[in-house]
Amino acid sequence: MTDDTLRIGLIGAGRIAQAAHLPALEQTPELRLTMVADPSASQAEAVAARYGARWTTDTPALLEADLDAVIVCVPDRLHAPLGSMALEAGRHVLMEKPLAPTVQESAALAALATERGLVLQPGFMKRHDPGIEYAMRHLDRIGPVLSAQLWYRVMAATRQGIQDTLFPRMLLDPEVKASEAKHKAADAANYKLMTHGVHQLDLARALLGDVDWVSAHAASAGPDFSWHGTMAPTAGGLASFEITAAVHSSWREGVDLYGERGHIRIRSPYVFSRLGSSVEVHLEADGETRRPTFTDTNPFRRQLRAFADAIRTGAAATPSPEDGVEATRLVLAVAASSQSEGTRVQL
Repeated sequence: MTDDTLRIGLIGAGRIAQAAHLPALEQTPELRLTMVADPSASQAEAVAARYGARWTTDTPALLEADLDAVIVCVPDRLHAPLGSMALEAGRHVLMEKPLAPTVQESAALAALATERGLVLQPGFMKRHDPGIEYAMRHLDRIGPVLSAQLWYRVMAATRQGIQDTLFPRMLLDPEVKASEAKHKAADAANYKLMTHGVHQLDLARALLGDVDWVSAHAASAGPDFSWHGTMAPTAGGLASFEITAAVHSSWREGVDLYGERGHIRIRSPYVFSRLGSSVEVHLEADGETRRPTFTDTNPFRRQLRAFADAIRTGAAATPSPEDGVEATRLVLAVAASSQSEGTRVQL
């Protein structure tokens, strides 16, 4: 530990914090978990003890502690109030996706971060996947994209067993777990679209740029939901997308981009494997296909390092708060279109 170690507070000590952020934080020596806040005393205490931190059930008390930044891992409906509270307290914020569940709330958070001169980084860890970063660096090489396909298919029955293999032992309050399950079940379609779709739609913007319009349809079979659609990037071309939660198969996620001078192929593993995507860049003029190999592949740890760098250097957050706003706008446009028989929604 060094004198310039950033002191981090955690707001919300549930599954995503325990499965992703805290293990990555432990592997990031330039950051130190200092305090944990969660409404469940048993959960806050257990998680804090695992990482040698202090704990509280009171978020304002955490924000009064000697901290540099916070990671917010609460349910989506609490992102706006707790994010605002943290920014008002002068803390840099890494916000689990989505930035907020509405465009208005997302934009208000972005404006507040700008006003206070603070880092507000949406938790789109896929942007820190080394395979996706490599693909983004080579977009100009394949020329303007004419056609793109993106898909994101969450596995069904196998998911729990795979998580049990990859996750640390979960320290969860049974009452909190049951309460959140009721919230998720109350509007399962919109919950699943926001939770899973916002990742893929932010990735679409990262690779294709802003979107002019989107058209989508939805289908369901029991507890499973699927959205298929088309979007028109401002730069030209067309992109098709699929978001399915869940498929009775293994994890399936990928992107194909066909440009005027080449092709980029991305295949992404289940993110909790902490492996980077495999990527191929075919350059027609050179008659070659490039397939890089990566060593530093944990997108959650790379996300934290980018957050720390932005705090220390004053550089813009990657992704930016504006990216968070636009991702929310796009996922809500997909929802609106699918609820109106595929009507085009202008963005």
